[in-house]
Amino acid sequence: MEENVHTRISPEISISADVDENLRNIKIYTDNSSDVIVKPGAVGGNRIVVLTCEGMASTGTLAELIYSKLNALGNFERMTPSELLGRLFTEYLTAAEQLEIKNLGDLVLKLQSGFAIILVNGCTTAIGIGIQGYSTRGIDEPSSELNVRGSREGFVEAIRTNMSMIRRRVKSPTLVFEMSTLGSRSNTDICVCYISDKVSPELLKNVKNRLNSVDLNTILESGYIQPYLEGEGGWFFSECGTCERPDTFAAKLYEGRVGILVDGTPFSLIVPHLFIESFQTLDDYTQKPFYAAFIRLVRLVAYFITLFLPGAYVAVASYNPEMLPSSLILNLAAAEQTAPFSLMVECLFIHFMYEILREAGIRLPRPIGHAIGVVGGLVIGDITVTAGLVGAPMVLIVALSGLCSFVVPQNYEKVVVLRFIYIIAGGVFGLYGLLLAAGVVIIKMCSLNTYGIPYMAPISPFSPKAMRDMLVRVSWKRMAKGDVSVQSLHGVNRE
Repeated sequence: MEENVHTRISPEISISADVDENLRNIKIYTDNSSDVIVKPGAVGGNRIVVLTCEGMASTGTLAELIYSKLNALGNFERMTPSELLGRLFTEYLTAAEQLEIKNLGDLVLKLQSGFAIILVNGCTTAIGIGIQGYSTRGIDEPSSELNVRGSREGFVEAIRTNMSMIRRRVKSPTLVFEMSTLGSRSNTDICVCYISDKVSPELLKNVKNRLNSVDLNTILESGYIQPYLEGEGGWFFSECGTCERPDTFAAKLYEGRVGILVDGTPFSLIVPHLFIESFQTLDDYTQKPFYAAFIRLVRLVAYFITLFLPGAYVAVASYNPEMLPSSLILNLAAAEQTAPFSLMVECLFIHFMYEILREAGIRLPRPIGHAIGVVGGLVIGDITVTAGLVGAPMVLIVALSGLCSFVVPQNYEKVVVLRFIYIIAGGVFGLYGLLLAAGVVIIKMCSLNTYGIPYMAPISPFSPKAMRDMLVRVSWKRMAKGDVSVQSLHGVNRE
């Protein structure tokens, strides 16, 4: 097998005083990639080379900021290489993002990040000028966190655009952005965001240590590093929240949390994440408190319906039919007498078909995806009942639980798996099995402690002051009387 060319040239190799040698090293290090553009020239009697990466740098800014000034200088004034490099850096070329580069690895990294690199023959340092100009998606309404009232701006794939949207909402000197790179091959930019006078030093240190432990070659989405930021329950429960809205992101920072932006994705990460936050939206804070409390109650009821209704129906109809009204029992018996399977098998089958239809509707193009919904609702549902494979009440149960599952979309993944577990528990052991399975899950959730903060706070342990913004939201006049941060919740380990 041919040896990798990167093993023959170390990224730590210093920039040579010979421009030709530097170009040879760059070609070897980048495998002679065709998107590296080399523009030679002469200024002050010295050879120079301007390097750019095609598609990553703005051609207009390159021509106006660099080429026009270099052409104006020409060879009218003779200078030594070191003098030319110094004057280019301090006088002739000025940009908001300008730095000195001393080794090959940094040079290629900045080159592929949209910088223009200037090499002067006879100098062992290079100039990097930030003129990023790659194509990005415009700021648009977030797709996963829609709202009735409030901002219509959502994060985009460009990390610096996302940073600017946060800064517009938090014009405070205590808002800190710390940039770094992760991924040994992708060199993905990430940004740790926090408000220095609100965040706990222990929390911030813990987050940075976990990010430093990320050992991945490529990071293409925030989900790649999310498992590293979660605790022992992260395999199933979301101890690290996601956010697509800059206003929600800023609000979480005010509560003493740490946010992580990842270049290339509009989904940011927020730690720590609490269970109750899945039932809260931005509209809760723009509407009247009484209506916000009502809507939060609706979300909670819908969550319990989608989670427990199928399993409870199977358990009661199979083992305790006397709990149902007599008229409902007769209708249920008439509907199920022709079905060849038990209620548990019917429920598992129809829910499995529902998940197949949902996945098909998501992955197919939108015009065809709508057709999948029509086929699933009218054709498959009607045929399964007419053919006697499932009873009509079961289709109603599945439709109701499926509808309620979209009320709290952040918990959809967990709801799907738990729903199947509860159906099996209710079908095999009845209501006792259903309650036992639910109790095990609740005990596990109450035992989780991420970054020293209980996952079920402020419910368990109970925090009276934090309850004013849980299911019932008090008015802004009362909320303004005292801030509540995640570090002030009961049960927080401050060691």
